[in-house]
Amino acid sequence: MLFFRILMITMLIAIVTYTAVVGANHGWNLLPVFFGDIRAMTWPGQFNTDFMGFLLLSGLWIAWRHSFSVLGLVLAPLAILGGILFLSLYLLIVSYRVEGSFDQLLIGKTRAGG
Repeated sequence: MLFFRILMITMLIAIVTYTAVVGANHGWNLLPVFFGDIRAMTWPGQFNTDFMGFLLLSGLWIAWRHSFSVLGLVLAPLAILGGILFLSLYLLIVSYRVEGSFDQLLIGKTRAGG
């Protein structure tokens, strides 16, 4: 679990740093660029479409992990919009709440029998 937590912290620091630099240099209006690349049918658009699939799966997993409760349904859009910024922080926090149990981390305490 230590390596996993280090990875989550590293990813969080990396994306916050990268986002700050890109935002400072190019502005904070991501969505028109993101969807503009998709509309243009270019390789960046292909990557964005692929990435959007991962974001949607991330949100669906968060909602499922929380048994589609109100909390899960609130967290799911945050996962979709927040990407690794949200997910790394979420997984880091949950890794401590489940006291290092990967089963509970991945499928929740109830499903893992915890």
